[in-house]
Amino acid sequence: MAVAPGAQQRRDARLERRRRRIADAALSLFAERGYNATSVEEIVERARMSKSAFYEFFTSKEDCFRELLAQEGGALIHDVLARAAAGHDHHERLRFGITTFVHACFERSAVARLLIVESVGLSQGVDEVRQELQGMFAEAVSEEVRHAMGHDPFFEDKDPKTFGRAVVGAVSDAVGYFLTHPGMDAESLAGNLCRIFAP
Repeated sequence: MAVAPGAQQRRDARLERRRRRIADAALSLFAERGYNATSVEEIVERARMSKSAFYEFFTSKEDCFRELLAQEGGALIHDVLARAAAGHDHHERLRFGITTFVHACFERSAVARLLIVESVGLSQGVDEVRQELQGMFAEAVSEEVRHAMGHDPFFEDKDPKTFGRAVVGAVSDAVGYFLTHPGMDAESLAGNLCRIFAP
């Protein structure tokens, strides 16, 4: 017997709400306590769900982490690239990209901790997701450097690929440090990084 379209939509929406509750609980626990110190039991307890509900959506704790990193980290990087694209020239696009990344990480600190801190060295599967996300940011920076080389003295002797990776590495490390060692606000940090990489 076929399910009526309205009933199927309600069922899908209910499933998505259940998945979202588990994902939100996992995200906050991974950010607060770290991946290794968080158990599936603690995730479902915080979500007020059963362990079987967790395994309806995720095959393991690592699968849950990887999916969160891909979705939440992917959304953050998408926002960074969209904002950077609004710049009028390479200089403005680089500054917009760096500034948006820093602000997004401070505003979504749980997502930033997954992307910058918790995902490092976790597993090959998680590392592939992190590298892909960072690679998107690095490639966007590299592209701006390629365009700038012919007419901006600052970039004329820079290797685009190296510069792209250097920006992502330095910006990620600086954000990770100041998220875990408060002492600098997002605006000041973004300004300092822009003066280094997009003067």
